Amino acid sequence: MLRQLSAGESHGKAIVAILEGLPAGLRVGLDFVNKELKRRQSGFGRGKRMQIENDRAQLLSGLKNNTTLGSPITLLIQNKDSSIERLPKVLSPRPGHADLAGFLKYGFSDIREVLERASARSTAATVAVGALCKIFLNEFKVKINSRVLLVGGENSPLARQAKISEAIKNKDTVGGVLEVAIKGVPVGLGSYVQPDKRLDGRLAQAVMSIPGIKAIEIGLGYGYAISFGSEVHDAIYHSRDKGYFRKTNNAGGIEGGISNGEDIILRACMKPICTLMRPLASVNVHTAKAALAAVERSDTSVVSAAAVVAESAAAFVLADAFLEKFGQDSLRDIKENHRNYLKRIR
Repeated sequence: MLRQLSAGESHGKAIVAILEGLPAGLRVGLDFVNKELKRRQSGFGRGKRMQIENDRAQLLSGLKNNTTLGSPITLLIQNKDSSIERLPKVLSPRPGHADLAGFLKYGFSDIREVLERASARSTAATVAVGALCKIFLNEFKVKINSRVLLVGGENSPLARQAKISEAIKNKDTVGGVLEVAIKGVPVGLGSYVQPDKRLDGRLAQAVMSIPGIKAIEIGLGYGYAISFGSEVHDAIYHSRDKGYFRKTNNAGGIEGGISNGEDIILRACMKPICTLMRPLASVNVHTAKAALAAVERSDTSVVSAAAVVAESAAAFVLADAFLEKFGQDSLRDIKENHRNYLKRIR
């Protein structure tokens, strides 16, 4: 239903995203897209690149008078630092990054040819596309928010900032845990009939594809492993006012691959950034001799930024599942289908 494609290198001319499948008739505010891009650049622990770039999207196709036409939407985010042709070669891969695996896979002579695309700079496209999907979902009162739960094992804002400051002082990096909450999702998105239709699987894939994410859980997650079923499954109730409802939400809003009407809650763990200002041991790929890993301009901690990217990744999946359920061509028709469905299940 929805399809997206991105292109561009970290220090190339631009990041480009194409989104196909949004219905005709949706009003799009570019200010909201740019606000989301600004959120991705924010947060304590970001590096000097964020002082250079001021990400702003241009909409090149798919709209007329700020309203979608149903045709592919093209977004362009220009890079101020477009020095890719002038940057020095990278010969010592960074542990934890795609450097060595990508270098060997493609047969390059310069690791920079890997890191320019493997860079998390590409998540600007994810956020731009996600912003459009959020605008669509907002038409149906579906809201997506996120928060940082842990940074370096610390959970209070002051302690998290102190942990990042410690990492900066030690020329180190630090990861953490983020949470995404999606409210207003109707019952019935996704399906149990095929593995690739399951909503939880689709959300997991989208969030795991974000650079640096190494684990994900939905609802109670790992908590299921230490509990009895009678303690964790969400009992079902019914009232004339609410219809079917739960008093708990350990399932995180998804059962059997289908949204159940409760808030969708997912958490993800992000590893520390791979580029260390005090680099680890590595090997020069030209000489095969010991060397220190390459040092690139980088961040110290990006958990808060990753939370914004995770919101956007989830927005794309939810919008796709929504269109799958209620139709795709016209926003007016989708709204009518949505109203009739809600009336039926009540």
